[in-house]
Amino acid sequence: MGTIDYSKRPPTVLAAGGVSLSKVTLTKSSPSVSLSKQSGQLRVNLNWDAQPAEPQKGGFLKKLAGNPGIDLDLGCLFELADGRKGVVQALGNSFGSLDQAPYILLDGDDRSGANSAGETMFVNLAHAAEIARILVFACIYSGAPNFEAAKGVVTLTPASGPPIEVRLDEAAGGARMCAIALIEGGPNGLSVQREVRYVEGSQRALDEAYGWGMKWTAGRK
Repeated sequence: MGTIDYSKRPPTVLAAGGVSLSKVTLTKSSPSVSLSKQSGQLRVNLNWDAQPAEPQKGGFLKKLAGNPGIDLDLGCLFELADGRKGVVQALGNSFGSLDQAPYILLDGDDRSGANSAGETMFVNLAHAAEIARILVFACIYSGAPNFEAAKGVVTLTPASGPPIEVRLDEAAGGARMCAIALIEGGPNGLSVQREVRYVEGSQRALDEAYGWGMKWTAGRK
């Protein structure tokens, strides 16, 4: 599997007005990218299709399409360089902070997918040296457990350079939890690794799958 050196990408193609037409798509064959020499904020956006196309009458997906209340949530587990660990998510109103630890902020909660902007999380790269790792995840908080119908896409946009896209395109079965990308700190800055790993269970199961080692209690939003 290859690693993309983000600092050595070809020149970005610009449309009229200076809008970038290029992007980096992380795949199984090219699953990682470096964010070295980045500053400002890293924008992490989750968008999905809340209204899948209707199948034939009586189909399971038709029932899903008729239920606009499906709630696909963006969040992350984090570990700081000093060993502190936690979660940023709408559940429990754990929205985080940009100006103090964990230097990660979840900007609201779209419970329906009707917001064209989806859900967005920000990482303050001025504190990149204080971040050991961030596991970006999506979970279906309510509604039918069907990631395939939701067609989720996560886009990580740094302050400079093209956006990085991760598509939730693996077979999910009935899982409600998906580990999307692992952002890790290192001597040369942060790197992003595609995961797209579906996990049966809740955030606790995700924690166990990645060895985070936190204690969990039930929460609501």
